[in-house]
Amino acid sequence: MAEPSDFSFTLGTRMDGAHGRTGTIHTPHGDIQTPAYIPVGTKATVKAVLPEVVKDLGAQAVLSNAYHLYLQPGPELLDLHGGLGKFMNWEGPTFTDSGGFQVMSLGSGFKKVIDMTGPEAQGKVGSDDAVAPGKERLANVDDDGVWFTSHINGDRHRFTPEVSMNIQHQLGADVMMAFDELTTLHNSRGYQEESLERTRVWAQRSLDEHARLTEQRSHRPYQALYGVIQGAQYEDLRRKACRDLREMRADFNGTEAGFDGYGLGGAFEKENLGTIVGWCAEELPEDKPRHLLGISEPDDLFAAIEAGADTFDAVSPTRVGRTGAFYTEYGRINLPRAEFAADLSPLQEGCDCYTCANYSKAYVRHLIKADEILAGTLMSIHNLRFTIRLVDTIRQSIIDGDFCEFKEQMLGRYYDKQKRPV
Repeated sequence: MAEPSDFSFTLGTRMDGAHGRTGTIHTPHGDIQTPAYIPVGTKATVKAVLPEVVKDLGAQAVLSNAYHLYLQPGPELLDLHGGLGKFMNWEGPTFTDSGGFQVMSLGSGFKKVIDMTGPEAQGKVGSDDAVAPGKERLANVDDDGVWFTSHINGDRHRFTPEVSMNIQHQLGADVMMAFDELTTLHNSRGYQEESLERTRVWAQRSLDEHARLTEQRSHRPYQALYGVIQGAQYEDLRRKACRDLREMRADFNGTEAGFDGYGLGGAFEKENLGTIVGWCAEELPEDKPRHLLGISEPDDLFAAIEAGADTFDAVSPTRVGRTGAFYTEYGRINLPRAEFAADLSPLQEGCDCYTCANYSKAYVRHLIKADEILAGTLMSIHNLRFTIRLVDTIRQSIIDGDFCEFKEQMLGRYYDKQKRPV
């Protein structure tokens, strides 16, 4: 029978004077060396990149979204295949998001979770019904769950903690997230408190349903469940959420067990990222992994890892690649610029990715200008490799004891435009 003991986390090297650490997450489909960046394959594919290539780039796991896979092609089909990994021909560990992000993104129309204080937000802070300009509300929350209006055909769908757990069990991911409500930075303190209590109740319901399904589906490998921590930018709410989740238990066939790990969710201003992760690290048990949902810029990676995050996901490497931007040690650069039209050098000298080994800036720029699909593939390959390699190097720097030196060196190059060779 599948048991919670089939999933575990082993601590490695701890950083001096910080919450950062290395470790190993053990899953039925393989180990994940942490800290680790988890590429996003929202609809059971990392956009424009073959699963075999994603593996060759060094990715240890991928993350897909329960809401999108529920709409297309439906969780029953993935269950018939034996789960997400077999469905998409990915042999390693898999993660799924619960649909909680869509509570926010479809409810408010704001797609960016970190730093919602730009022009769109002006005059909206403190408004509990704020909707992004030009958007309509496609998610409505009540205490029992959420009504979603499909962005595909307008059909109405009901998500509750129990529905989300059933979908995610059918998807078969090694790591699942409890169903939560993701608020925005525009919500009032009163609504944040109300939402946090709703998420607390949903977390217990998720855990109870997870225990029931684990027993019912004992023919499948054990799937770990992470509780999701909300609380926006309020220290007392974040700490309360951590304490509530770490104490939760459910009956797994006669044995009491809690969450297998924790997801750090929610909207917050970029400059507060490390502080908020640090609050959570101080409250959460050391022997459970922590996943930060939705980051990927180099300064965010360093801040999150130093503060105690073990894994994190983001769509940025592939998304910015498809829009013509590529990462280098000297910052993010837009390839369509005219200066690269006859540039025969690779995207980044010394990069070990397939794109840099075989193609020039001029060629990939030509593909972008010609609107060729291959452009997105080649740019995504490079950006994924850059991000994965960066996190691997950060992990090694923790082991070697020179994290701070590497951080200063790398960020100094990346954000100083005067140092760019191109």
